[in-house]
Amino acid sequence: MPADSESTATLLALLRRPAAPVLDIVYRVYERQLDRAIRRGPLPQHVGVILDGNRRFARKAGLSEVTDGHRRGADKVEELVGWCDDLEIPAVTLWALSTDNFKRGPDELKAIFSLIEEKVAAFSEGASPSARRRRVRMVGRRELLPQTTQDAIARAEEATANDGPYELLVAVGYGGREEITDAVRRMLADRIRNGDSLEGIASGIEPEEISRYLYAPDIPDPDLIIRTSGELRLSGFLLWQSAYSEYYFCDVFWPEFRRIDFLRAVRSYADRERRRGR
Repeated sequence: MPADSESTATLLALLRRPAAPVLDIVYRVYERQLDRAIRRGPLPQHVGVILDGNRRFARKAGLSEVTDGHRRGADKVEELVGWCDDLEIPAVTLWALSTDNFKRGPDELKAIFSLIEEKVAAFSEGASPSARRRRVRMVGRRELLPQTTQDAIARAEEATANDGPYELLVAVGYGGREEITDAVRRMLADRIRNGDSLEGIASGIEPEEISRYLYAPDIPDPDLIIRTSGELRLSGFLLWQSAYSEYYFCDVFWPEFRRIDFLRAVRSYADRERRRGR
């Protein structure tokens, strides 16, 4: 049966169900058509996601604690990685906690760290529903994290060290300016250690050299960056790497992010002409 006829037949069958919500039916059919269309076009090889809106979701949903919003958001991460698995997207970077977020209250931060520990363990131990084993890595200032969180991430990194080519990068204690600062600092230290003068370093420095000192220099730059919650800014996410990224801003809060929202983001990427300055 042709694809359009199949979709029509599915829609008619669902409409015959007396209790079927019409909007839900339409979304299910639309999602199926969107999925088929996306698979015929170019797919991003690296998707970065700014997981924004957990606290506002908690207030909107009337949850008793802000941390309940973070729990819903943490559970949504597993769904997102599964959607990326389904489309065979090799690299995924998730911004879980920025350096600015350390200004939040101790109870909230404690809950966030606990969720990070839980989820990285799930991905490394195969307890996550993700269909593919991914190499788990942290990007950010590790020294800012509690020791228990550092240890949990280290265990996940060790357990998945040989699980390429699919990658899951978790940005924790991360800021784009801090990453560039750290990269330049490490580059200068190496060059000075090798006997280079500051004048020689300054005269010969190139962007490619700085790139080699970023947190994950072996990972290709992101093709698509998604931000939820309606905010129209990057806030420093992958600041160096996103020069030629395509951006997609979504109004829903992160815990409400659906597969259809993700597919729309990927379709938006596929519909754009990527000239990279040419």
